[in-house]
Amino acid sequence: MSDNEIKGFNSYHGSYNFTNLEELHLDYSIIVDENFLQSLGAMMPSLKLLSLRRLKGSVPTGGLLNFKNLEYLDMSTSTINNSFGLQGIGMIRHLKILSLAGCGLTGPIPTGLCKLKFLQELDISGNYLNGSLPWCLANLTSLKIFSLSSNNFIGDIASSPLRRLTSLEYLDLSDNLFQIPISLSLFFNHSNLNFLDCQNNTIYAITEAHNFTPKFQLETLHLSGHGYGSVEIPNFLYHQYNLQYVDLSNNNIRGEFPFWLLGNNTKLRVIHLANNSLLGPFQLPIHSPPNLFFLDISDNSLYGSIPKKIGTHLSRLEILNLKGNGLNGNIPPSFGNMSFLESLDLSDNRLSGSIPEQLTVGCISLYKLKLSKNTLQGQIFSKNVNLEYLNWLQLDGNLFNGNIPNSLFNATSLNILDVSDNHLSGSIPKWMGKMSSLEILDLSLNNISGSLPSNFCPSEIKEIHLSKNKLQGSLSDVFNGDSSLVMLDLSHNNLIGKIPSRIANNSKLRYIQLSSNHLEGGIPTQLCNLYNLSLIDLSHNNLSGHILPCLRLSSAWSKEDEFPIENNTFSPKVRAPPMVPPPYSPQPLEFTNKNESYSYQPSTLKYLSGIDLSCNNFSGEIPFEIGDLNTIQMLNLSHNSLTGSIPQTFSNLRQIESLDLSYNNLEGKIPSQITQLYSLEVFSVAHNNLSGKTPTRVAQFGTFDEGSYEGNPFLCGLPLPKACYATIPSSPMPINSIDDNSGFIDMDIFYAVEDLVPPNGVLVAGVGPNGPELVAIVNCGGGVVAIAAAVAMTVAVVMAVAVAVTVAFVVAVMGSHLTSIDKKTEVEGENERALGI
Repeated sequence: MSDNEIKGFNSYHGSYNFTNLEELHLDYSIIVDENFLQSLGAMMPSLKLLSLRRLKGSVPTGGLLNFKNLEYLDMSTSTINNSFGLQGIGMIRHLKILSLAGCGLTGPIPTGLCKLKFLQELDISGNYLNGSLPWCLANLTSLKIFSLSSNNFIGDIASSPLRRLTSLEYLDLSDNLFQIPISLSLFFNHSNLNFLDCQNNTIYAITEAHNFTPKFQLETLHLSGHGYGSVEIPNFLYHQYNLQYVDLSNNNIRGEFPFWLLGNNTKLRVIHLANNSLLGPFQLPIHSPPNLFFLDISDNSLYGSIPKKIGTHLSRLEILNLKGNGLNGNIPPSFGNMSFLESLDLSDNRLSGSIPEQLTVGCISLYKLKLSKNTLQGQIFSKNVNLEYLNWLQLDGNLFNGNIPNSLFNATSLNILDVSDNHLSGSIPKWMGKMSSLEILDLSLNNISGSLPSNFCPSEIKEIHLSKNKLQGSLSDVFNGDSSLVMLDLSHNNLIGKIPSRIANNSKLRYIQLSSNHLEGGIPTQLCNLYNLSLIDLSHNNLSGHILPCLRLSSAWSKEDEFPIENNTFSPKVRAPPMVPPPYSPQPLEFTNKNESYSYQPSTLKYLSGIDLSCNNFSGEIPFEIGDLNTIQMLNLSHNSLTGSIPQTFSNLRQIESLDLSYNNLEGKIPSQITQLYSLEVFSVAHNNLSGKTPTRVAQFGTFDEGSYEGNPFLCGLPLPKACYATIPSSPMPINSIDDNSGFIDMDIFYAVEDLVPPNGVLVAGVGPNGPELVAIVNCGGGVVAIAAAVAMTVAVVMAVAVAVTVAFVVAVMGSHLTSIDKKTEVEGENERALGI
């Protein structure tokens, strides 16, 4: 009766006899009638199994109490009515199997569960339960399977009721907040325990006062932690002989590699010891488990060489990860015996020599080969290779030389190719543009020369990294079709010519890095059609023309652009999952940010947005539309020939962290609204022709020093040493006719022209639209009348008519006033002589 809308059984009652019904499935149904479940108990007294999985809507659980003989109840992934709280569920006394997984339960474990003394299986995983485990759970002495995973339980399980549940066979405590002793001594009397999952809790070490032998023989042990503290390999493992899956990763386990674990457990299939502190040589037992297919001892401190017969002893391995150790010597040729090997990671070691031909011929199932950051040398591959299934090849950070091998063309499934940071030479082969499966190509940091092949972009390519080579020629024929290209880095080469407009055919482009080449011409307007563009760096070229006002940048990041995600969580409850590649990490991109050249891993570029057009020959004004790019974090237009003023729209760049406009010909005032850029960490307008007052020293602008403003002779105010205003005597004119600022003169302009005044000269100031202003420089040889005439003439030429009239009037009044004083003084002198004074 699953997948129905059930309103009641009134129509069926009397027509059918349900007294002998033992099993009822109502999964995926909608129970509308709240009295429905209450009537079921009376109608079906023999019911033993009731499945209410994935019900649509809340489960009216009150009626469940009438099922006196129910043994199996599954309500997983249905919403439980928390008002009932399951406290009364203990009245279903014969219940043996109960699943409440994923029901949205909150709060502590309902104590009603403690009354189910016949319960054998209990699943309360995937809820929001919290608190410590109630001691009444110790009453569940028949419990064999108990899953508490993916909740928020707390407490030290060493002092929990789990110690009393000695009938347990399967216990899942994963993904909680428990404290779990790595010794597992509380379970030593659990003779039936064979599955224990404690991963993603806090694993800690305690000193055991005894050395008891546990009664259990585990088959599956998940004991991975969070990497806190330091522990030793627990003693109980010396007494285990049936292990099939062992995960002790992320525990900082110290000591030597436990090769005896492989010798004692012949059924072992998976061993995961990554991210510990194992120290010493990597040894294998004489007799290794024949069915071992997963071995990960990455990121430890093992040293010495890889066992020469590893391919013979572990011939059925499918996944081998030895990265991040101190292993040295050559790669053993016996790897050629591993015909089932799918993934081999030997990166971040000290391996030397060449890649043995046996590896590339005998490993016919090889899907991923990662040998990065060693000291391997010679040519990459010999002519005899079998790479039919190879999807991932990462050989960066070695000493390989020679040309890119033509044998790679036969790797028709190749998805990722990274041979960066080597000594490869020659040119890029034309067939590389025909690799239809290739998505990521990284040839950066080599000595590759020549031109890029025409029609270079394969249709599925997402990333191209060719920086820091010796590539030459133009890009005119490289980008002819549409592709899936997201990231393009051709920086630090010797490319010439113009940026091709056809680059915009790659409509998914997010990152364009063409810096440090010899490109010329303007920015093609077609780039404005790249609606997903997030970062563009064209710095250090010979580009010219105007900055495009139509450039737009986006900060959005779609799922399809995500880089491969690390998935080393290994939960082999049945079998190891299919090999999922960890994240690809190509050579980082360099981008000038905050006055420094930083390297960014592509995985972090999703959080960056910016424009760098510095060190070119761009001219004209900065488009005000740039201020509408309110998601960018970096803008560098320095070292160009830009003119005009700083757009006031820059106050909209609310996420900007670095703004560099230095070494241009900008003029005018710095917009005061720019102080609202609270995320700004680096700011420079140095070496321009800006004037006026520096921005108020508030918020971030209080942190910028003199270097942010130097080289602008008409700028004043802190942090510059020049003050902006100095007091001068007030004019005798009526107060109402003078602006409030009439008592001040711009002292920076005063100082700037002071050297221009001739001997016996004088600076004449008048009243302008913005208060007192410098009017003229006058030679004082002609007296007051000559000064007044010079002032009037200068005002008439330089200032507006209204201002000129005002100044002329002021000067005339002052001249008349001074003339009358002189005449009065002359008359008074004659009177004094007549009186004999």
